[in-house]
Amino acid sequence: MQREDEGPVAVTKATFDEDVLAAPRPVLIDFGAEWCGPCAAVAPVIRSLALEYADRLTVATVDVDADPQLAARYGVRSLPTVLLLEGGEVRRVLVGARSGQEYRAAIDGMLH
Repeated sequence: MQREDEGPVAVTKATFDEDVLAAPRPVLIDFGAEWCGPCAAVAPVIRSLALEYADRLTVATVDVDADPQLAARYGVRSLPTVLLLEGGEVRRVLVGARSGQEYRAAIDGMLH
């Protein structure tokens, strides 16, 4: 699981239920792929969010090429897609590259 001095947790099908669905706090999941330019563009933002919200939010990443079944499970059809979950339930979906400000607004809306 994520520590306050680390970035996002890379989750796989094998670790998803424990790291995401059973997480004791809300979770942001970034679905992306190595070949995806917009994914690479938002990666530093996602890492920054992981550090900024480390005490209140778990930030995870899923490589859709390695675990396409997770993408299919959540209907991910475009990359990057960011899901915000609370109690294992999807609360918000953000499709496409977004600014840090947009991600923060979505996170803050869920946390407050």
